[in-house]
Amino acid sequence: MLTRILAAALFAGLLAGALITPVQQMKLVPLILAAEVYEDGGAPAPHAAALGLVSPALAHSAGEHAHSGGEHDEATTLVASRTGGSLLANLVLGCGFALLLAAASLAVNRPITFRNGALWGLAGFGVLTLAPALGLPPELPAMPAGDLAARQLWWLGTVAASAAGLALLVLRASPAARIGGLTLLIAPHLVPAPHPADLASPIPPTLAAEFAVASLSVSALFFVLIGLAAGFAFDRLAHRSARAA
Repeated sequence: MLTRILAAALFAGLLAGALITPVQQMKLVPLILAAEVYEDGGAPAPHAAALGLVSPALAHSAGEHAHSGGEHDEATTLVASRTGGSLLANLVLGCGFALLLAAASLAVNRPITFRNGALWGLAGFGVLTLAPALGLPPELPAMPAGDLAARQLWWLGTVAASAAGLALLVLRASPAARIGGLTLLIAPHLVPAPHPADLASPIPPTLAAEFAVASLSVSALFFVLIGLAAGFAFDRLAHRSARAA
């Protein structure tokens, strides 16, 4: 039975990873490429201009356009390589997140179904993405960042506290549990997230804000897809088990 649960979770993760990749390419990649212009000191990468992922006005202001056929072929190859890497990363992440949801479901003895799959997905998004993003929002290239080890420690503490707080709020009905859950949800944000001393960045604030919103939106969709796919897979698994019995 455990093997089937693992297989169902992996199916859900692979499906969600494949579905979210084109969304990322449309919503996030153009913003990342636009940020790379500032990271490189104002010169857009040739593949960004050649494929139209950076606006012509921006490319012209930096003094570069990709005109030659050879440049366009190289750009196409580079973007295809990036897309393949993104797809592979999304497949791995999707499987990992789906396995985490399956483990949480088994731990609390609350099954994931297609009807509640979106809620499970949103819970995963809230714990793993939204709560940490309140202190460490998604960042573009060329944006300053604090010490990596300190950031990782703060992230892990925030995720652990958020998971425990959400579990108390959802699974326990007593006032004490709810107060404890709210306390755990708030506590990590009373400790400032690690940030560099110098916050100066060449990235325009509007671009950074647009990327943060887009990144969180895509992440929420990713988790919802994982929850729905996992619910569908587990429903089929339960149906087959009932027929076999």
